[in-house]
Amino acid sequence: MSLILTIFALVFITELVSWIGQSVLLELAWSLYCRVFMSVSYTRQHQLKAELLTTKKELMQTSAQDQFAKWAKLRRSVDKGLAELEKLNGEITSAKSAFSMKFSSLIWILTTGLQFAIGWWYRKSAVFYLPPNWLGPLTWTLALPFAPKGSVSVGAWQIACRRVIKVGERTVKNMMSAPSDPVAVPMEMETKVSSAEEKKGS
Repeated sequence: MSLILTIFALVFITELVSWIGQSVLLELAWSLYCRVFMSVSYTRQHQLKAELLTTKKELMQTSAQDQFAKWAKLRRSVDKGLAELEKLNGEITSAKSAFSMKFSSLIWILTTGLQFAIGWWYRKSAVFYLPPNWLGPLTWTLALPFAPKGSVSVGAWQIACRRVIKVGERTVKNMMSAPSDPVAVPMEMETKVSSAEEKKGS
């Protein structure tokens, strides 16, 4: 892939992540990760919750005075289940925190980090050359900081791509949020409604 398309793709992916929201992507990735690697833990969590609800219901229906032995056994079962559930919830929370840090780092590397790396590696390269005297005395600004004179640098091309993508994003959002056209009311109906209102008023 040429440099011009590589930079555009990286900027587009970065803006797409920003548009969707990193938190949304994190939840989707975590859900997929859980289905593949943590299905046993989540299955056990659901089983514990169901067992606790059943045992608590039975405990509430058992008299501590008349059926103390049964009540004490159920109480120990509830306490044991709560302790196991709390431990399992802690393990899942810790796993999610570690996953969140790794996911955020990966997103940064694949977007901002790669843009910085490409910008530094190709800092003296021209993405493409402009026609002679196309922008007059301002042509040299597009080559900043280190690209050849008369060319567009990686930094300038990144800024241009980001600006175009943001304009496209605003256009799409405006189109999606634009109100629908009002329903046209036939003239005959409007006339009948007006006449009825006038008669009612008189």
